[in-house]
Amino acid sequence: MDARNGMGGSLGGLDLLAEIDRLRRERNAVILAHYYQRPELQDIADFVGDSLELSRRAAETDADVIAFCGVRFMAETAKILSPQKIVVLPDMDAGCSLEDSCPPEQFAAFRAQHPDHIALTYINCSAAVKALSDVIVTSSSAEKILSQIPPEQKIIFGPDKHLGGYLKRKTGRDMLLWPGVCIVHEAFSETELLKLKAQHPGAPVAAHPECPAHILDHADYVGSTSGILDYAKTMPGDTLIVATEPHIIHQMEKAVPEKTFIGAPGADGNCNCNICPYMALNTIEKLYVALRDLEPRIEIEEELRLKAKTSLDRMLAMASGTVGLGDLGPVRISGD
Repeated sequence: MDARNGMGGSLGGLDLLAEIDRLRRERNAVILAHYYQRPELQDIADFVGDSLELSRRAAETDADVIAFCGVRFMAETAKILSPQKIVVLPDMDAGCSLEDSCPPEQFAAFRAQHPDHIALTYINCSAAVKALSDVIVTSSSAEKILSQIPPEQKIIFGPDKHLGGYLKRKTGRDMLLWPGVCIVHEAFSETELLKLKAQHPGAPVAAHPECPAHILDHADYVGSTSGILDYAKTMPGDTLIVATEPHIIHQMEKAVPEKTFIGAPGADGNCNCNICPYMALNTIEKLYVALRDLEPRIEIEEELRLKAKTSLDRMLAMASGTVGLGDLGPVRISGD
């Protein structure tokens, strides 16, 4: 982005970190950063974590502005939970392949074809799809929520077919799966992972359940991003192979610098192809402009917001015991 200031000049002469801190105070803003963001955005944030709990923590603050360094569905979730707050996203083009795979019109038509099914929908979806869903789930809460649904009840699970498939295998629960995938987790190579394991005998593999089954089959731990971070802190060994977006390794290295973390490779033998291109759109420069201009701003029509909130509220009611685990436990790293 060729970010410009209000006079048409470049931002090159500004101390952006100092300016962001100034605007944070002046705007009474809270800055959120997902684990998949660039390290410099994680380090300037008030809260770092997985998407839902970041939104919940922001809702609990007295901030007037939420600057969400993440992707669009995450910022929408923050707006759903904090309708009175201004929510800005540094780059409105920061989307999600799972969200893109599940247009609300197509999801509504699919639901209409299966009126005897309820919809459990992964949080990686638009506000409009949340509004069409019965219960939202996260990767850490899905199993607990499934256990509370009568076995005779038919279920649609979307948009992530890999997470849905993992849950089917783990619980034995049959579900009708929407065919969406995360392009980051889809990129991991089984052949290259096996080569890496051979190079580091005894090193466990931690994988996100958005990975395909042929990657999860080689994992010693499967869990949400926060769950993988917790596993990194508590595992007995000194080397971990990480099969999720590699920017989570920044938090691992801060938490346990004496251990070694290796990103699982893609087909080309390195982990660079597994950097989320949508998360990468956010930058320090764009965060500064978003706080300065309070744009781009997330807006959700109130009727839609309330419908989407209903499915989120059901998840929180059914999975309150998962608070502090997996998706429901970010790490506070800076701010007062």
